Amino acid sequence: MSRLLLALWLALYGAAAAAHGIAVIVNPDSGIDSISREEVSHLFLGRIKHLLPGTPAVVIDTLPLRQAFYQALVRRGLPEIDAYWARLRFSGRTQPPMQIESAEMVIERVARDRNAIGYIDGALVDSRVRPVLRLED
Repeated sequence: MSRLLLALWLALYGAAAAAHGIAVIVNPDSGIDSISREEVSHLFLGRIKHLLPGTPAVVIDTLPLRQAFYQALVRRGLPEIDAYWARLRFSGRTQPPMQIESAEMVIERVARDRNAIGYIDGALVDSRVRPVLRLED
């Protein structure tokens, strides 16, 4: 029963986030004002590993928004994304994004780390982070 409630909550939260759009966020001191959808795609799929020159990016998935984010970004569902990462993880080529369970925790992490990039519901963006791309449904 609790799994059903959790799945329902995640679906409703993802739908609510889709109504405001999903904001890709970085630290305001990163020097990045905007980033293309293609660059975000490459970062979150492990194809590029640097947000800023010379330092590895800390790429963060927001668990309740993963389905909506990857659907909006690359038009792929979570089973395809998880299978993609399983292949890469098995080959040892790269690691998937860090997964954090709430938008507030993602905001806090990005606010503390110049090399971090994550995504949150667009309605939650505040002065601690800078939105660099907005994904609509």
